[in-house]
Amino acid sequence: MVSLLSVNVGMPKDVSWQGKTVHTGIWKHPVPGPAMVRRLNIDGDGQGDRNGHGGEQRAVLVYQIDSYHHWERQFGRDDFSYGQFGENLTVDGLPDDEVCIGDRYRIGEAEFEVTQPRVTCYRVGLRLGEPELPALLVSHHRPGFYMRVIREGHIQAGDQIVKTGTGPGELTVADTDALLYLPGRDPAKLRAALGIPALSPGWQGSFRDLLAAAGGPGQFSAETATDAAPAWAGFRGLRVTRVVPESETVSSIYLAAPDGAALPAARAGQYLTLRIPGTGTRIPVRSYSLSSAPGAGTYRISVKHEPRGTASSYLTTELRPGTVLDAAAPRGDFILGDADSDGPVVFISAGIGLTPVLSMLHELADRRSEREVWWIHSARSPREHPLAAEAHGLLATLPHAREHVFYSAAAGRLTKDKLIGLTIPATATATAYVCGPASFMTDMTDALTAVGIDPGRIHTELFGALASVTPGVSGPTGQAGRPPHQPPGPPGTGPLVTFVRSGISAPFQTSRRSVLELADACDISTRWSCRTGVCHTCVTPLLSGEVSYSPDPLEPPADGQVLICCAQPDTDIVLDM
Repeated sequence: MVSLLSVNVGMPKDVSWQGKTVHTGIWKHPVPGPAMVRRLNIDGDGQGDRNGHGGEQRAVLVYQIDSYHHWERQFGRDDFSYGQFGENLTVDGLPDDEVCIGDRYRIGEAEFEVTQPRVTCYRVGLRLGEPELPALLVSHHRPGFYMRVIREGHIQAGDQIVKTGTGPGELTVADTDALLYLPGRDPAKLRAALGIPALSPGWQGSFRDLLAAAGGPGQFSAETATDAAPAWAGFRGLRVTRVVPESETVSSIYLAAPDGAALPAARAGQYLTLRIPGTGTRIPVRSYSLSSAPGAGTYRISVKHEPRGTASSYLTTELRPGTVLDAAAPRGDFILGDADSDGPVVFISAGIGLTPVLSMLHELADRRSEREVWWIHSARSPREHPLAAEAHGLLATLPHAREHVFYSAAAGRLTKDKLIGLTIPATATATAYVCGPASFMTDMTDALTAVGIDPGRIHTELFGALASVTPGVSGPTGQAGRPPHQPPGPPGTGPLVTFVRSGISAPFQTSRRSVLELADACDISTRWSCRTGVCHTCVTPLLSGEVSYSPDPLEPPADGQVLICCAQPDTDIVLDM
């Protein structure tokens, strides 16, 4: 007989972990007597991170006593107690390889529907003191599952669990989990999963993305197109053919293949990452947007001379034609979408932020686009407005183009209110691309949203570190907001690790388990969830170098990518983070 062994609840609390504070509700304890199950959770229960846990689709987490016994044997332990795996319901029966998404069960007065497997998360490993457990839950096909509450009511230990309905797709929890996290997935099963109404929206979205990446019919998007492998691995030499001053502070650098062959086409809006010689014993690595036409056969970057910028000073004042610079292949997801679309497109830039959107303008002009095109640029003065004539000339070739330039030294800078006053197109198919300082992009995004452009169609460029994803972590203890820095303690003796976006290079410290741990020690913005090579949240472009993994990821990343949560450098490496 399938039965409920324990009802477990727990409110979130702060836990110290690796010098940080984790806010988590994974510590659960059994409830004596009846417990009231409500639409969002059980009375007395709570979640510390609502992005990954809780809510209507994840109201109740179920785990089986048979899996308890499995892990006791796996780890040689006998100290587990109900709620140890963070589950609300410990059950006898309901194995993951038999329960299907959409199955319904009655327990006591309440009724439930299965919505998704457990989300892989480092906190279950934290709770058990077994860091690799998130990966093991997937590879051993024992994740457990979430249910939503169809009918509220009281439940208690000892209640019989009665199946009242069968999911329409006959897709088990274990198979669903494997579809997301393990290699060799079947596109037919992905499509079948999307036909199960009970499957939570988050998992449906992930499966749609996987189908798109697999080339499912009608699934192409600009976002998935960027998953293509870079044009070349690591760094290759490009010869400087010209250095052209564009304004008082900006110079354009033209690059070609040393043998004269055409360089691979870039996507409009992508950037190059360069090693900058002539700047000291440690060669810095910097990224610059391409400002040239995507299919020109050569590349052009336009660099602003920063007063204290060693790399920009060299490029704009000392670099000479004939010099060979090491460059990684064009990368970046701030790219022009379907250039053949007929929807309006709005380009908004400030200062040197014009470079990637100028490349997009080149592509539209090359295609003789009939789209309504708006170019809105902010600069300090005409003398500090590089490539203005080029942009104006390109716009003149487009029959439905408009240009607005704001010079802050004359009439004031471009503001949210001024943008709103321009009556830019806000149709359902309008798309906007914004590049400039962070505060500028925030203001312009707010303005574009205010006039009615879909936030999902507003794209911004970011050369600094990406926004962090550190579920449940409130930040380094006593160091919240610190800029990136060298890691504490004695210098490492391992290969050099360069974090391009953060401007940090540091020898790997062999006392650390992974590149992610080194990034954490440097207070570099990081993105992760499982920390064991399962979820791919931490996937990062690897510009050069070689890594090995411990533990091995359940599914290797694509070429040119690395999972930093379980990677260790075998050689000097350069990461786009």
